[in-house]
Formats: sequence, structure tokens, C-alpha cells
Amino acid sequence: MAIDLTPNQSRPDVERLADIVMSLQRCFVLRLSEQLGRGQVSFPQYFLLGHLSDGMPVTMSEVAERMDHSTAAATGLVDRLENLGYVERTHATNDRRKVLVRITPKGTELVERMRQDIVNNLSQIMDMLEPEERRSWLNIYEKIYQFCHNKEKSCEA
Repeated sequence: MAIDLTPNQSRPDVERLADIVMSLQRCFVLRLSEQLGRGQVSFPQYFLLGHLSDGMPVTMSEVAERMDHSTAAATGLVDRLENLGYVERTHATNDRRKVLVRITPKGTELVERMRQDIVNNLSQIMDMLEPEERRSWLNIYEKIYQFCHNKEKSCEA
């Protein structure tokens, strides 16, 4: 059963949702910050580790592009992660001038530990929901993901 809301009727719902999203973001960011602080890792460093977590080495130019940083800023980011043992640099076999960055087992463990913390928290939330609510929640988040992913692509063009 679809509910047809005119823009005026939906405004209070949108305002409430905005308040909830902001509150949740604060909660998640504080929790993530606390966890990352133990590993002495900043948000940008953690996001880079997330990009590298597939295990494939990337060039410094790709790091800069993925992080939307200058090459110099990306180099500083990688320097700090390398000093902490979360990434390593190597040279490409076909071109020794090309520097490749790869996540280390220690970096992979940090990303996985953070992901597992998210899974544990989501499991607790899911346990409070009925099966139909769980499916609805996942479907809604899939749509939000697609919206954000498409918006991200349009920013790149």
C-alpha cells in the first residue's frame, strides 16, 4: 500500500529523517574515531586502507585520484600508513619508476576489525526487527547506496 505524500505533507518526515541521519552520523563517527584512535589512524588514512583492502596494488596516482587528493598529499598519507606498518610500497616490475602501494596484513586486520565492529552493531539492530522489517531496511539502504553511487559518478564527469 503506497502512501502518496505531497511535498508539504512529506516535509516534516524529511526534517525528522535529517535529524535522525545527523544523530546517527555523529554516533558512528564518534565510535569509528575511538576505534581508529587506538590504531593511530585518521579517517582519510582509514578510507585509503578501505580502498586498498581488495589486496591489489595501486599506483600513487591512483591513490591520489581515489582520495581526491593531490599527489603530494597522497604521498604524505601513504608515508604515515607505511610508518605504522599498514601499507607497503614496491616498484612495478615493468617500470621501476612506478611506485605501487599495497595494504599489509596489519592494515587488512585493521580494516576487517572495523568492519566486524560494524557487522556486530548491525546484527544487534537487526535482532530488534521483524524479518519483513529487515528486508525493507536492506532494500531502502540499497536504494540509498545506488543514489549516492550515481551521485558520486555524476560528480566525476
